[in-house]
Amino acid sequence: MKSIVTRIKNRIYSKSRGFVFTKSHFIDIGPSKTVAKVLERLVNSGEIRRLARGLYDYPEKHSILGNLPPSYECIAQALAGRDSLKIQPSGAYAANLLGLTEQVPARIVFLTDGPNRVVQINKQQIVLKRTTPKNMATAGRMSGLIIQALRHLGQAHVDDEIIEMLKKRLSNSDKHQLINDICYTSVWIGDIFKQLQE
Repeated sequence: MKSIVTRIKNRIYSKSRGFVFTKSHFIDIGPSKTVAKVLERLVNSGEIRRLARGLYDYPEKHSILGNLPPSYECIAQALAGRDSLKIQPSGAYAANLLGLTEQVPARIVFLTDGPNRVVQINKQQIVLKRTTPKNMATAGRMSGLIIQALRHLGQAHVDDEIIEMLKKRLSNSDKHQLINDICYTSVWIGDIFKQLQE
């Protein structure tokens, strides 16, 4: 048991603060029940924090504010599992990440090629929503984020101001990637991709 505790601690501490994890991250170290007991002990000693049932983090600390909240991306990645499943911010959250809206939605949605999951952390709901391979083809790229944000806004709400805001966020390599990924978009989003090239 002692060696399992040490190995779990070493794995957690080898990560940067802000690391979010589940017991499945330690499945190679020991039996599930033993890992759960060790994590419970570490929560009680204040070394790690329980975010929700079965979800923990090694929190970032601020000298004045204390423990900082975990990033939504880290939470989603932990929920997606240790098998490097893809995640893609979607809906209002994608629009927020691009600065197209200042409002952080109460429901943060990520598309994934893994199973559906929902977790409640305080007043925030993190949702992993299984989707098609086509929707996940651009995951992790600026083009994927823009596709999801534009879908959320809808064609009628994308004006010149939105296009200018997006242009300011794009590097030359991002613009090149947009054209490569145009095949994964609807016609109207493809037309906007072309405008973002100009």
